[in-house]
Amino acid sequence: MIPHVLSIAGSDPSGGAGIQADLKTFSALRCYGMAAITALTAQNTQGVSGVHVPPAEFVAAQISAIFADVRVDGVKIGMLASGDIVRAVARELATHKPKIIILDPVLVATSGDSLGAPDVVEAMQEYLFPLATLITPNLPEALRLAGAAEGTPVEALGATLLGQGARAVLIKGGHAESAEAIDDLFWADKRMRFAAARVPTKNTHGTGCTLSSAICCHMALGLTLADAVAASKTYLTGAIFASDGLLVGTGHGPVHHFHALWT
Repeated sequence: MIPHVLSIAGSDPSGGAGIQADLKTFSALRCYGMAAITALTAQNTQGVSGVHVPPAEFVAAQISAIFADVRVDGVKIGMLASGDIVRAVARELATHKPKIIILDPVLVATSGDSLGAPDVVEAMQEYLFPLATLITPNLPEALRLAGAAEGTPVEALGATLLGQGARAVLIKGGHAESAEAIDDLFWADKRMRFAAARVPTKNTHGTGCTLSSAICCHMALGLTLADAVAASKTYLTGAIFASDGLLVGTGHGPVHHFHALWT
């Protein structure tokens, strides 16, 4: 049976991040993708120039409509622009109880532009951390969520986020300056590291959206958490390696979601 996966996230008209990246990832990994839009952004590969946020009740209505009619095997959550939307999403998910919820706490775009109101962090911690199967912050997002200073060891960040109620945490190391891109997975009393060669490219727009969506797909396809993270990192690394062939925009271009399918 083909898994049905739902993205609850913002829209990126340039196609590199947000629900556009999520739907491409779902399709590339042979899942049926759906989307509830939490925000409209005006952005391209150079940055974000505007954000339009719909009423929280309309976001909830989109999610409710999907669950009323369609089997949902996994949910990926991306950009949530306000605390009200966080709470609305949490209420719907607590009601419908999907088995897999991957929360990518999108707080800052690749360009450096802020994508969330000040109350989003606290609302995520209170309402979504307990529901999520996994949260996938990058290093700057992990520091902000943990209220920690730059330079805090990743082990301490993982412990803090677990202590805040997260069931599992994947801290992505793409922002580090090591020769390898290393992601650290923490859950229960366990830790695993996932390393891949760092690709010399500026095309990193939507990497976080893509990775979290891939994990959701792989878990919906039946992989364990650790195996899903490993498979997803392999998929993303391939998409980054192939990204230079797309030639999209003049800033941080997108990854090549269909690198294994387009020949």
